[in-house]
Amino acid sequence: MLARQRHDFIVEMIRRTGSVRVRELAEELDVSEMTVRRDLDQLAGQRLIEKVHGGATRIGDLSSFEPGFDAKQHRQRSEKDAIARRALEFVQPNSAIGLTAGTTTWRFARELHGITNLTVVTNAPSIAQSLYQAADPDISVVLTGGIRTPSDALVGPLATEALSKLHIDVLFMGVHGMDDGLGYSTPNLAEAEVNRAFIAAARRVVVIADHTKWGMRGLAQIAPLSAADVVVSDDELPRNARETFERAGAEVVLASTADVAAHAS
Repeated sequence: MLARQRHDFIVEMIRRTGSVRVRELAEELDVSEMTVRRDLDQLAGQRLIEKVHGGATRIGDLSSFEPGFDAKQHRQRSEKDAIARRALEFVQPNSAIGLTAGTTTWRFARELHGITNLTVVTNAPSIAQSLYQAADPDISVVLTGGIRTPSDALVGPLATEALSKLHIDVLFMGVHGMDDGLGYSTPNLAEAEVNRAFIAAARRVVVIADHTKWGMRGLAQIAPLSAADVVVSDDELPRNARETFERAGAEVVLASTADVAAHAS
């Protein structure tokens, strides 16, 4: 395979999955790890990727980079819609659920209409506003206080204190990254603390995140992979990721983006 073909393959793989590792690329391309590193150096020099320890990520996917809510909501829209609809099977009438901030959880909130006597606890003003506008009499919304982050999360002592006084049946948690070593993570230290408070308040934890989050690492760990009872992702989630979640004790549920397309038509 020519260098240009390898470069195109690497850039496309990073675009689809969010990150790549040198070892995996060497096996996939049937070249040495040294060749892969040289390829990554060239692509990074052209600002097509960001090099990280052991591999590379998309531009802007560094550990402390926190994209705004508006920017994130346009990424992987079909995957997020599919995940939101599939995750509904874990919501029961007469229950209290938690929704952390994020664009996947925001899309999930829009699917909650028609569930009897549901209480939603969230630290995301965008989610609360969406539910208020829906004016569903069966849904009550509890919005924590706190300081607003670029990703539209309310964080800080007010949020963590509020959550410490609550009991949630199921938490639906969005994440910035999912990694075998670091676990679930976010670029924002204060948001990681609030999400840990959500986990502590919940009887069951359902992580809802598309396949591009696998292999990404945010600055702050939220929790190890074993913290989730269920992971709902899309059907492009790599096989090794599914096996890793299952070894950590999580049920893996995959949503089909084809179903979203069929529903839209």
